[in-house]
Amino acid sequence: MVKFVSVQNIVDLIQANGLEPFLQRLADYVEADFRRWGLFDKAPRVAAHSRDGVIELMPASDGNSYSFKYVNGHPKNPLMGLQTVTAFGVLADVDTGYPQMLSEMTIATALRTAVTSALAAKYLARPDAETMAIIGLGAQSEFQALAFSALLGVKKLRVFDTDAEATAKFKTNVGWLDLDIAYAASTEEAVLGADIITTITADKQNATILSDNMVGAGVHINAVGGDCPGKTELQRDILLRGDVFVEFPEQTRIEGEIQQMEPDFPVTELWQVITGQAAGRKSRDQITIFDSVGFAVEDFSTLRLVHDCIQGTPFYTDIDLIVAPDDPRNLFGLLAPVAGQGAGEGFHP
Repeated sequence: MVKFVSVQNIVDLIQANGLEPFLQRLADYVEADFRRWGLFDKAPRVAAHSRDGVIELMPASDGNSYSFKYVNGHPKNPLMGLQTVTAFGVLADVDTGYPQMLSEMTIATALRTAVTSALAAKYLARPDAETMAIIGLGAQSEFQALAFSALLGVKKLRVFDTDAEATAKFKTNVGWLDLDIAYAASTEEAVLGADIITTITADKQNATILSDNMVGAGVHINAVGGDCPGKTELQRDILLRGDVFVEFPEQTRIEGEIQQMEPDFPVTELWQVITGQAAGRKSRDQITIFDSVGFAVEDFSTLRLVHDCIQGTPFYTDIDLIVAPDDPRNLFGLLAPVAGQGAGEGFHP
C-alpha cells in the first residue's frame, strides 16, 4: 500500500499543526537539506513547453529517498476558472524503488516557494529589514506575506497589482494577519522605501516589472515570477548592479532572470551562503537578488516533512497502487482468472 495525501488531507494537516508552526517546520527541513546539498543527485527539471504554458517533472534524491514532482504553469488558466499552477509529488524508497507516498503538491508548492524566499532573505537581506514590497497579488502573494511575517518578522507591506480583483482578494485573505499594509497605485509607489522587493507576476513574457531606477542601495530583491524560458521581471541593468544568488545554476540560467545574461555571468549558489562557504550580504549598500525559480530539493524537503507529519494520523489514505502477488516472480498469476475467461465480449464504448 502507498500513502495518499489528498488536498483535504493537506488542509487538515496544516490546520491541526497551525499554519505558522507548519511554515517554521518546513523552513527547518528546507534549510537542513540545503546544508547537505552535496549529498543530492540533482538535475534541471524536465520541461515540456507549449504556447500557453509548461509541464515539468522535478526529481531529486539523497541516496536514501527519491522524490519527483509533476507541476504545470499555465498563466491563462484563471480565465477558464483553473489554477495557474497544479502539482503532485511522489516520495519513494531508493533501496526497493517502491513509492511510499503520493501527495498533492499545489498547496505544498505555494508554501515551500514562500518558505524558500524567506530563507534566502534571512541570509541576504539587511538584518534590520522591516518593509517589503510585493508586486503581483496572484495566488502566491499571501503565502509570501505570511512567510516573511512568520519567519522574519516583516510586518510592513507595500503592495501593488494592476488587477483590482487580485488586490481585493489579497486584502480579504490577509485581513487576519497582524500586518501594516499600504495599497499602492503603481509599482514605483510600492517599492518606495522598501527594504525587500518581491516580484511575483504570472504572465509568460519578458517583462520589465522592476526597472533599474526603482532599486536603491541596500535593497534585497526576491525575484520569484520569472521561472521559465522567455519569462523575466527585472530589467537587465539591475542584475549588473547587484549580486545574484540562485538555487541551481544549470536550471536558473535557462529559466531565471539570468537567462538575460551571458552564460558565464557570475552567480552564487544559496546553499554555499547557508553553509558559510560563500559570502551573502557584505554591506548595507549592497543590492542582493535571489533569482528564485524553485528547485527539486525544496520539493524533496516538503515531501519529507509531509511524510513525517502524517505518521500515526488520519491525514492520509492507503491506496492499492503497487502489485503484491504471493510470488513476486508470478505477476501474470494476478491475471490468470481473467485469462481463463477467454476473449469475452470485449470493451464497450
